[in-house]
Amino acid sequence: MRLTSEILVILLTLCACTSHVKKEAYEAPWGDESGESDELIMLTIYGPETYYEYHGRDMGTNYMLCEQLAEHLGKSVRIDVCKDTADMIQRLSADEGDVIAVPMSKKYQKGFTVVANNWVVNEKSGELADKIRSWYNPKMLAEVKQRQQYQLSVASVTRRVFPVMLSAGKGQISQYDAYFRKYAPMALVDWVLLASQCYQESCFDTKAHSWAGACGLMQIMPATADHLGLPREQLFQPEPNIAAAARYMRELQMAFQDINNPKERLHFALAAYNGGTNHVRDAMALAGKYGGVAQRWADVRRYILLLQEPRYYNDPVVKSGYMRGTETASYVDQIMQRHEQYRRALATGTKVVSAVKTPQSSAGSDGAISPIEATPHRATKKNKWRKE
Repeated sequence: MRLTSEILVILLTLCACTSHVKKEAYEAPWGDESGESDELIMLTIYGPETYYEYHGRDMGTNYMLCEQLAEHLGKSVRIDVCKDTADMIQRLSADEGDVIAVPMSKKYQKGFTVVANNWVVNEKSGELADKIRSWYNPKMLAEVKQRQQYQLSVASVTRRVFPVMLSAGKGQISQYDAYFRKYAPMALVDWVLLASQCYQESCFDTKAHSWAGACGLMQIMPATADHLGLPREQLFQPEPNIAAAARYMRELQMAFQDINNPKERLHFALAAYNGGTNHVRDAMALAGKYGGVAQRWADVRRYILLLQEPRYYNDPVVKSGYMRGTETASYVDQIMQRHEQYRRALATGTKVVSAVKTPQSSAGSDGAISPIEATPHRATKKNKWRKE
């Protein structure tokens, strides 16, 4: 009898434990029993006025405005990039998003409520619609556009411009040449190319930093530094910064091993350092689709520029949408031009008379907040704002 009682106690304890575990698992998905989420899900499409990724940052006028709304509501914004207007409407109807943060035409407004900057919410989401109306001020749109314009300008980068070359006669480009020579083999480039890239990034200013968080001589983003094993407290130190950039360049070159010609591959790696590997791959896909050679830089460069046009960044083969291609194409061009000028000056001992423009990159040129670019994820939860 005593043994039977002990077994019964053990069984009851196990049942209680199992019940407790199940209860915790049930409560976990959205944080509390009411289903309230700490996210505002933004339905959008790619474009310069809607949403795009730039140097590891989420950009676009409507995205930035939606981000302000989320902050006002005490939430974070979550992006769900859709194929087109019909896809956005379908997802909003299915409660897979909170707001279509894209100005909509009247033909799509039946059954929905138009708020703020012609954004759309489900007409049953009265609470959210009221909150947006009470929050929105038309002046906000102009303010966001002004802030975005500043962030995309060279004025948003804090740096000093040092001489493009210290002494051709002495064969000295900068005071960091010893580091360029040391780490160039790791980057799979010659040291003059690494110096040319450094000048494009920071004008040889160790303290250079951008609004996006890019730091130091080679303008490395903190999250990328984590990936590369560069302690954040060393981001502004010349040698660790250059060494990390060399590791990153090697990583990018290895990512384009399908390009057999090393000289061609270098252009692709530089473009990825600036604009992100995924955008470069999109341009390669477009080149292949429209009769170009996906492994030839001259062909791919054309489509990097065309990724600024809706016809191309909305093409089915494109995965990462709109790209500020002019900046990336110019970045590669200027580095290669400066590289040639440095080589000529070092060979002849003559001063560099540069026709290359002063670098205009506004946010540093680290192509991603981490080397693996994030993909917007699709919403799956029910709409917390809808009245049942």
